[in-house]
Amino acid sequence: MKHLELHIIQSVPVACLNRDDLNSPKTAVFGGVQRARVSSQSWKRAIREMSKEFMPKFFKGDRTRRMVFTLKNCFVERGIPQECAIAIAERVADIVETLDSKNDEVGIKKIKTLMFFSDAEYQSIANVIANSEDVKGALGALSDALKMDDEKAKEQALKVMGKILEKGAIAKSIKAAQLKDAGDIALFGRMVANDHSLTVEAASMFSHALSTHKADNEIDFFAAVDDLQSKAESGAGMTGTLEFNSATYYRFAALNLDMLADTDHLGSMTPDERKSVVRAFVEATLKAIPGARKNTMNGNTLPVYVLGVVREKGHPVQLINAFENPIRPSQGYAVKSVEMLKSEYAKLADTWGIEAVFEESIPEIGMKAFLDGVVDHVI
Repeated sequence: MKHLELHIIQSVPVACLNRDDLNSPKTAVFGGVQRARVSSQSWKRAIREMSKEFMPKFFKGDRTRRMVFTLKNCFVERGIPQECAIAIAERVADIVETLDSKNDEVGIKKIKTLMFFSDAEYQSIANVIANSEDVKGALGALSDALKMDDEKAKEQALKVMGKILEKGAIAKSIKAAQLKDAGDIALFGRMVANDHSLTVEAASMFSHALSTHKADNEIDFFAAVDDLQSKAESGAGMTGTLEFNSATYYRFAALNLDMLADTDHLGSMTPDERKSVVRAFVEATLKAIPGARKNTMNGNTLPVYVLGVVREKGHPVQLINAFENPIRPSQGYAVKSVEMLKSEYAKLADTWGIEAVFEESIPEIGMKAFLDGVVDHVI
């Protein structure tokens, strides 16, 4: 398997990048001590959003429960009356997923789980349905049934629309769109429980970010002043506590370059287009940071060290064992973390014969040169 590995050391000051159900920063025990932790899901969302900012035309996937709302708009754009468009969209969404009993803020049903689809996939579904003679023939009956609020007649009209609303036909239309505009779906994957043929295995792999050292959560006591409080009163208008931590993290991400180029992922793209997707993904992976408490505990930093490796065979290997014995504080953690990371990589390369076709690091070279080097080895 040809793949890219990114090994990142990043120090983050007072922050709560990723919180648990008790509103506390997430932690994990590794090497017998508690570490600060940021889940892969949390960092992936930040990376996905930044990738879309860098390269919007190739990152048009949206993860949402408002599938009916989106499809309805696509149908209305093609001349289908709104009430009919909602009914058809509900039937399609219930085939792909399962409708929820709850509605969104404009009164349209949601689906029960988040679905990850791109604009091209929605448009493909809409085109197939809007151009179907079965659908066109049943629209009048469906419109009448909706006006009379006749559920039985509505079901009959939808049934007459025939195979175009069946599972196989809908799935076929989605697959026909490919993922040319959806690098995010190819990179981060999609799971569809109702139809596994629509599932897309993620080409990227992430570990949970862990601190390279022992880390304890701390408590911030805060007080807020009431601006209009009378002089006769004393004390704060409100008090409370928030938990935070600070840490130097080891982050690991990898990308299966062979998978990214296959027909189920970005095989329909040109080599240059795939290079653009990889470039946006790598840059976002290095620069993005979860947005939790970004206004009150701004933890935005950039990595102090990045090691990029491209290998032609084998599987991605992370270097977290460099920190199984936690680093002790002396004059900070970052310098020692970089030293231990380099030592671990050299040891694994020597012991296991790991061979790389690309091996560069930041800050030894600049960001642009690093990205140019990575994308030159994508194909």
